Amino acid sequence: MTTDAFQLYGTRAGEKSPVRLTAGKLTADLADGNLRSIRYDGTEVLRAISYLVRDRDWGTYSPDITDLRIEQGEDRFEVTYRARCQGPDETTLVIDVRISGNQDRLDFEAEAQSGTGFETNRCGFCILHPIVDVAGSPAAVEHVDGQIAATRFPDLIEPWQPFKDMRAITHQVMPGVTAECRMEGDIFEMEDQRNWSDASYKTYVRPLALPWPYQIPANQPARQKTSLLIRDISRSVAPSDPAQNGVIRLEIGVGTGTMPDIGVIVTPEEADETLAAGSLLSEIAPRELLFHFDPVAGHGLEGLKNFAAIAALHDGRSTLEIALPCKSSPAVEAAEIARQMQIAGLRPDAILISPSVDRQSTPPGRQWPDCPPLEEVYAAARAAFPGIRIGGGMLSYFTELNRKRVPAGEIDFVSHCTNPIVHAADDLSVMQTLEALPFITRSVRAIYGDKPYRIGPSTIPMRQNPYGSRTMDNTAGGRIPMSNRDPRHNGRFAEAFALGYAIRVLDAGLECLTLSALTGPFGLIAGPDEPVERGGRRPLFNTVRTLSALAGASWQECMSSSPSEVLSFVARDAAGAKLYMVNLTGKERWVGGSALEREVQLAPFATVVLPLAD
Repeated sequence: MTTDAFQLYGTRAGEKSPVRLTAGKLTADLADGNLRSIRYDGTEVLRAISYLVRDRDWGTYSPDITDLRIEQGEDRFEVTYRARCQGPDETTLVIDVRISGNQDRLDFEAEAQSGTGFETNRCGFCILHPIVDVAGSPAAVEHVDGQIAATRFPDLIEPWQPFKDMRAITHQVMPGVTAECRMEGDIFEMEDQRNWSDASYKTYVRPLALPWPYQIPANQPARQKTSLLIRDISRSVAPSDPAQNGVIRLEIGVGTGTMPDIGVIVTPEEADETLAAGSLLSEIAPRELLFHFDPVAGHGLEGLKNFAAIAALHDGRSTLEIALPCKSSPAVEAAEIARQMQIAGLRPDAILISPSVDRQSTPPGRQWPDCPPLEEVYAAARAAFPGIRIGGGMLSYFTELNRKRVPAGEIDFVSHCTNPIVHAADDLSVMQTLEALPFITRSVRAIYGDKPYRIGPSTIPMRQNPYGSRTMDNTAGGRIPMSNRDPRHNGRFAEAFALGYAIRVLDAGLECLTLSALTGPFGLIAGPDEPVERGGRRPLFNTVRTLSALAGASWQECMSSSPSEVLSFVARDAAGAKLYMVNLTGKERWVGGSALEREVQLAPFATVVLPLAD
């Protein structure tokens, strides 16, 4: 890592560089015992093959790896190692792994055994197919009974598993090249990970309809194997280089629209800090303040009074986001909140309301929790808050909205959040989640048509965990899935991620996008226990302020020859046209093309604005 790694990532702890494994045209990156970026002739075939162990809250263990041996030949490779997971109550799990590859085949074998017994929600292989150029394309699925079904990878995001009882899946990688992924040792099924903004389809072991957590018995070895078989009848003879460092071309496109309003979320816990930073809030000038109110968490009249004081400092609109307890009738609970709002003097422009219980996910095979009909919840809101826009959707993620679709006719706008560290938290996986955002917004539009649409708060740290009892504490500042703090929120990484996020959702026609709080672990400025100067501006401050100033301006698409590395768009307002560019990588990139008069060098995670001649 370079000396300014903290400025980039908010931490000086770097990720270990992967080991490139090569067998002819077949390449794969070995990282922490698992395989990433599996390519054939330079084209990504699989995004990953991983052997994962998850705890009862779906947290992922980081096993200790020993006895690692890597053999690399001219047209083959082999890797062996032993991984050890330490569970609660001194339980242990040991996994012996062998990975081998040649020019047209890759095998990943694992045997897990516990001398103590071991509790887990999942233990076994996860295989990720990419989504770009794969979504909607044909596939052949072989089931455990030997039957083969001709089908397609989902185009719109499937709320439930598109394929079950899987033994193998085959798809075309490029003309003349097909890839078969075969799984042994258990029953596999696929879920559409775009639900969680992962840029992949995930085939995983142990159907979700079975109980979890479950116990791995003591002293009973469990063997699994994943094989990738390539069939190549193409005429290609030389492997291409997937890591070319040429100039990325930017070309002005035809798509246009209007920039969304930008919101900032405020919780009662952060209200005092937000009031103290009122001058910075005025400098950012977001169009929308999103006030979060959760009576189950103890929020009450005092919090509403603080919200009213913050709203008095703000020139824009405000929305009260209510997690309705639904412990008694929705009408009684909504009326009580309205009474407290009147006492506090809080008069928001909109109410976003959702049953508190709907923040928890209901996965396949689990029973939906007791909850009043959503029509009753929205009717109670309209009665308690007359003359105010009523929004619905989910206070959690698109996954929950896709699985429990709210009645569109009962609400004035629909909303949900996303989070990029649900399943993985390495730098590459987090940035790759941006690829999934257009699929999410297109799926929402397919369900809700032209209904006004909001997204957020969507931050790198996770504000609540719909899939377990808690978010993960991260006092050491690591890259941890489902953690309530993330070091990259303090670095330029978050600044680049936020602008990339805004670009990826431009054509959704959002009325509001919320990417942060003002203070706290999700904030634009540092708090007293943050690893930057108290009150200091995080780099993310710049992106949110820039996007706030662009609200209502017209935008025009700008296509990138490598959108996984550089994204851009053109914005036009009274001051003229400007080209906005962002480098999504930790390395320097050169950009050119018709959108630019000359080639421009972008620093790692840099955001650059250039004036354009109309």
